Amino acid sequence: MKKIQLMMIVMTVILALAITPVTAMDMQPGKGVTVQPARATWNTGFFQEALVRKGLEELGYEVKKPKDLQNPIFYKSVALGDIDYWTNGWFPMHNAQLPKGFYDDADKAGYVVKAGGLQGYLVSKREAEKFNIKSLEDFKRAEVKKAFDENGDGKADLTACPPGWGCEKVIAHHMKAYGLEDHINPVKAAYEAGMASALGNYKSGGPVFFYTWTPNWTIFKLKPGEDVVWINVPEINPTEAQAPDKDRMTVSGVEGAVSDPVKLGFVVSDIQIVANKAFLDKNPAAKKFFEVFTLPLPDISEQNTRMNEGEKSEKDIEGHVAEWIAKNEATWNGWLEAARKAAQ
Repeated sequence: MKKIQLMMIVMTVILALAITPVTAMDMQPGKGVTVQPARATWNTGFFQEALVRKGLEELGYEVKKPKDLQNPIFYKSVALGDIDYWTNGWFPMHNAQLPKGFYDDADKAGYVVKAGGLQGYLVSKREAEKFNIKSLEDFKRAEVKKAFDENGDGKADLTACPPGWGCEKVIAHHMKAYGLEDHINPVKAAYEAGMASALGNYKSGGPVFFYTWTPNWTIFKLKPGEDVVWINVPEINPTEAQAPDKDRMTVSGVEGAVSDPVKLGFVVSDIQIVANKAFLDKNPAAKKFFEVFTLPLPDISEQNTRMNEGEKSEKDIEGHVAEWIAKNEATWNGWLEAARKAAQ
């Protein structure tokens, strides 16, 4: 009798364990799957890559160290399946770099930052108000040129892009198209050094006039609407490469712009995750995580600032990731829960 009772107890326990549901937080849908991400060569994109990698690891995936790749190489590699994903797609900016038939084998998933890839020209707010600067056209006025002339050559000095950068070509186009070559001097030194010098000049009470993009540490140190303002180009005059996306060169709702909308003169891009289609099809949890993952632009700019100030090792970035997750625990857990449910 005792043996029968013992067996019944054991069977009851086994049955209870068998029918006890696995909680969403216990699920590891990526267990047994090895993932190879890539990462852009610009360090302002490292933070979001590290966050997504951490998310996949918490879903059970074994995620390899990301490969740092130039844009065209990544897009070829992800289409071939040699790389599974990256978080650094800029669209429509990167459209011209996609190989033929790209969307047969790869696709975009979600938005890291919708309309987060801004580019344009900024001027110190106090000078913009003092001289009523609204556009690059205002730099043709003698008093404006004089205020921003650092080297005494009679031209306003613009902290611009180094040779070889895509933005350098657009700035050169602007100088010619708007007749600014005799009025503005684009300084093409190393960008980080140029912006450090501009920031120092601003802190000393001087003016600043610079090109930048977002996300970037520059707009954390020099806040649009408080320290600086986005200004217009005289009119939208796209380069040949920009022409298909001409409508995305004028943007509404830009914080700290001198007008709404503002004619930035650069195509505004969505920052998106790009992944291999076969990988997405086989991994619904990863796909869902990609789709729900999104970051506030100021959070990226703040982290970029910390990197610019020296916290740029892999260990530092891992620390930034841990801090962000701790501050946004509910959001983070919500993303993981959605990903786990997608795999059920």
